[in-house]
Amino acid sequence: MQDFTSPSFNNDSQAIAKASEISFFQKVYLWMCGGLALSTVVSLILKDSQAWYSFLSSSSLSWLLILGLQIGLVVGIGALRGKVSPAVVKGLFLAYAASFGMTLSLVLMIYPSGVIFKALLCSSAVYGAMAVYGLATKKSLQAWGGFLFMGLIGLIVASVVNIFAKSPMIDFIICWIGVLVFAGLTAYDHQKLRVIHAGGFESSDDESKIVILGALELFLDFINLFMFFVRILGSRD
Repeated sequence: MQDFTSPSFNNDSQAIAKASEISFFQKVYLWMCGGLALSTVVSLILKDSQAWYSFLSSSSLSWLLILGLQIGLVVGIGALRGKVSPAVVKGLFLAYAASFGMTLSLVLMIYPSGVIFKALLCSSAVYGAMAVYGLATKKSLQAWGGFLFMGLIGLIVASVVNIFAKSPMIDFIICWIGVLVFAGLTAYDHQKLRVIHAGGFESSDDESKIVILGALELFLDFINLFMFFVRILGSRD
């Protein structure tokens, strides 16, 4: 009979668990990068479209419609996860990625390519460092959740206030707080996905849905970092 407490068995078990975790994160990042690629393609198509520019300029309601669509898709993915098939969840994720391409097209219209490139470098560096920290640290980041949630609420409230105040200084502070919040969320979400994976899945469909939800969370972390860095660097030009 095999000794399940032997070092060789433990090493084999750890190797299998590690391989499974790597495979899981490969799937998550494949979907995340696919979403980013889709957003980029949509934004490049729309940024030179005169019809799209006319639509955006026609009324402030156009941006409210886009924002409402994006919020609705994000909420819908989370709310419908247990009620629909993995294919529907994947479709909603791709729809959200495409809708973000609409927002990104405006960024490409407004800011010079130098600012976009610098923001991409900065956000990639911060995101990469915090992702590695979230995956490698032995310390539980669960306590970060409450602080990060309060930070998000504070960002929303401050942003609404600054719509009326129109203060460049307040906006600058909001952007840096946003960078800190989403840097923290990057580490937090990576560790959370590790914990979820370690706990196992009820079925292959459940795993597929968790992969998409994880991709969405990491997608949101990255694009928000990018958008805040664009505003910070763009304000200096």
